[in-house]
Amino acid sequence: MKYILTGAFFALNIFLTPIFGDVQLIKKENSDSNTTLLVIGGIHGDEPGGYFSASILATHYKINSKNLWIVPNLNQESIQKDARGINGDMNRKFSIIESKDKDKKIVEDIKEIITKENVSLVLNLHDGNGFYRKTDRGNIFNANAWGQTCVIDQCDLNQSQPFGNLNTIAIDVKERINKKLIEDHHTFDVKNTNTKFDDEAMKLSLTYFAVTNNKPAFAIESSKNLPSLSQKVFYHLLAIEEFMNIMDISFTREFELNEQNIDSILKDYGNLNINSNISINLTNIKKSLSFIPIKSESNVFKFSNPLGRVVREGGNFIVYIGNKKITTLGPQYFKQGESCTEKFEVIVDKNIVSLDAASDFFVNDDFNIVKKDGYRANIIGYKAVGRLDESGVNIKLQDFDKRFSIDVDDTVYRIELYKNNEFCSMFKVHFIQDNTK
Repeated sequence: MKYILTGAFFALNIFLTPIFGDVQLIKKENSDSNTTLLVIGGIHGDEPGGYFSASILATHYKINSKNLWIVPNLNQESIQKDARGINGDMNRKFSIIESKDKDKKIVEDIKEIITKENVSLVLNLHDGNGFYRKTDRGNIFNANAWGQTCVIDQCDLNQSQPFGNLNTIAIDVKERINKKLIEDHHTFDVKNTNTKFDDEAMKLSLTYFAVTNNKPAFAIESSKNLPSLSQKVFYHLLAIEEFMNIMDISFTREFELNEQNIDSILKDYGNLNINSNISINLTNIKKSLSFIPIKSESNVFKFSNPLGRVVREGGNFIVYIGNKKITTLGPQYFKQGESCTEKFEVIVDKNIVSLDAASDFFVNDDFNIVKKDGYRANIIGYKAVGRLDESGVNIKLQDFDKRFSIDVDDTVYRIELYKNNEFCSMFKVHFIQDNTK
């Protein structure tokens, strides 16, 4: 089993190793087969059910046999703006695209991925309006709706294609989904656009590009009229799992698939690593943090959540997970120390603990940063004044000004280590609260 996270973000040098330029591609592969399911989220930036589902698929599923490729955030700038397409509808650029179109590189990259020899089936995730019904039952339930559908462009592909019977597969998937509905009116159905003969707009789409290259492709549409993001994600993941079952892709996940668990996962924003010497948990973080010690340029931001992005606005750095603005980081620029010690010692509740750079430690009562020659500690929010170096002091939770905590519960604080006025590392102290008192 190998897990490969590749791709590139082009905002403030946020990057992972690029293979397909602007497209982030996550591969979960096994050596037993070339059969590969490609899942694409975020072609429309205002359809969060699709891209949050792809993100959970990337972070909370293990693939035990065959292969899964995931593009969680195809149209990332539009996702951040919560807009369908800031440069126009990306899903209408797969037949003809102008050379000056700002989406051209992304479209060409995803075309290359789709047409890879081992890509066996493509799913494009969307949120659509209403609830599709073959007969008109009102403004929301009608044949013009797209929500709760498995969309195909035609019934069949080349007979040599093992997953080429699109209509049969789509019917099978919708019947499986309809046995597991949250509410009875959430039923799925198959919507055949009969693109070649009946739909000029769909001829420009990603799925039609795929089928014209003999790649089985389906659009999965949860309904925008569902009451919560967690329900949209539930149906997307349910559909993806049924496609994996049909393809004999063995998988395990870390949670029971239900609305409550999905809601909890969606509230976990993961971790942000800055320049390898700062690590910040984004869950439960305050809306703004000031005086973050970073470089004046060429900072490297890495997220555990595939939907993470940092954008500079004015003098600050805005952190996003998908379309959600998580926090604002106010910078304080320092030269980064190149000869810093890799480990530091802290006395935690009377016990000596050795810490790696950018790590966390947990305290019941008090802590004391062990003095190290040539280094000084700056404990952010420590209320004592007049000390240039705050190591060698026993510090309790009540010694902090709560305004400077990292989290909304006022229990996590920053400790910064400097050498010759160069920033070395940020540690975080977590005070354990006894809720029984």
